[in-house]
Amino acid sequence: MKLRWCLMFGLLGCVACANAATETSDSTFFDDLWEVLLLKRYNTRLVVLSTTLLGITSGLIGTFLLLRKRSLMGDALSHATLPGIAIAFIIAVKLGGEGRSLPGLLTGATVTGFLGVLMVLAIRNTTRIKDDTAMGIVLSVFFGIGVAFLGIIQNMPEASSAGLEGFIYGKTASMVWKDFVLIACVTGVVGLASVILTKEFAILCFDEGFASAQGWPTGFLDVLMLALVAAVTVIGLQAVGLILIIAFLTTPATAARFWTHDLHKMLLLSGIIGGVSGWLGASVSALFPGLPAGALIVLVAATIFLFSMIFGSARGVLLRYLNKVKLQRKVGRQHLLRAVYEILEGNRQDLTGPIENLPVKFDELLAHRSWSLRTLNGLLRTAAWEDHVEASPQNTVRLSESGFGEAARVTRNHRLWELFLIRHADIAPSHVDRDADMVEHVLGAEMVRQLESEVGSSLPILNVPTSPHTIEATEGQS
Repeated sequence: MKLRWCLMFGLLGCVACANAATETSDSTFFDDLWEVLLLKRYNTRLVVLSTTLLGITSGLIGTFLLLRKRSLMGDALSHATLPGIAIAFIIAVKLGGEGRSLPGLLTGATVTGFLGVLMVLAIRNTTRIKDDTAMGIVLSVFFGIGVAFLGIIQNMPEASSAGLEGFIYGKTASMVWKDFVLIACVTGVVGLASVILTKEFAILCFDEGFASAQGWPTGFLDVLMLALVAAVTVIGLQAVGLILIIAFLTTPATAARFWTHDLHKMLLLSGIIGGVSGWLGASVSALFPGLPAGALIVLVAATIFLFSMIFGSARGVLLRYLNKVKLQRKVGRQHLLRAVYEILEGNRQDLTGPIENLPVKFDELLAHRSWSLRTLNGLLRTAAWEDHVEASPQNTVRLSESGFGEAARVTRNHRLWELFLIRHADIAPSHVDRDADMVEHVLGAEMVRQLESEVGSSLPILNVPTSPHTIEATEGQS
């Protein structure tokens, strides 16, 4: 009996301790979350602000890089910085200095990165090799040279390469105040230059030949744009690393592309997406110290990209799918209405008389359009939902009043386009029906008016009786 009571009290004590530990853990987690969101910690504040600034600037300059179709340039440039980092480390050690000095390493990265950009431009402008091939060559060669120099550093007895891998994968935890000031200055200059030179970079991205013919210094603008990309790449090495910096340059701009067709809105959205990615990724990394900030920043940006790709209001997959379904429904409806109208037109006794809205048999429709019965039933369900057909005897179709008017309009537009193709495109009358059938569904009101001005005189408007009020007034005057 005593043993039973001891076990019971022991179990209750364990449950109470577990609940207390859970409450303490939850309290600690929310306290840490609150401190991260308010940037109360010094190191967290430096890292979050640095990555946010870097994300905004990467989104801005990355937009032009994307529109210039040089997204791989950021990857080539980032890999081209590795030899500079290694060479700067070796030189600093040989001179008796600190090999891991950030200003020296970034200076070396800038030199070789800019050299890689010049080599890409030289290969493109002096040979028939295209941009992507030139960037691939420079990327692989410079990265191979960098790996070779890293091997040399590991065999140097007077040097320790510990910490250099942070430039490959990113190491935000080692940031200090001087790093933040450097990142803030560089990102500020690059962001300001991107905003001021928006017009110049836009004309370079969309039509380089036109810009050159207008007297714009396209070569200088091209080098300047790549120099800004190089500055962002070098300054972002410590945050996300030379391998992941390409995602920071391209993903925000690509995600923004799904939401708008306007360049200025795209720049704004890209900057916002880049800033949010940097802020959220660095914040989560500060909340869970075991997770690297660079990888989390890229994962956040990729998540935003995936959401934009699906739900984007300009080029999203879902919108394109819905538009495709809508167009298919419109095409099917117009095919059905025109088929019924053409059958009624062919069945009338008086070829010059008005067309009567009579029921049409399924067999006639199936033979007229070569549809299957399943396809016809699907089209009829859609037409009934849109109030274009009305109840009729079994295996027959009868158009409603609105459906008959729409059928006449669709048939007239089809024949306007047929006449235009016969007269101006020199297409044989026996082949014009298929060509007109592919285009007539996207004819707008302005295009129809132009067709009417060209060939409409030979195709009378739908027969409409004369107004009885006009007849009565004419008889009264006589």
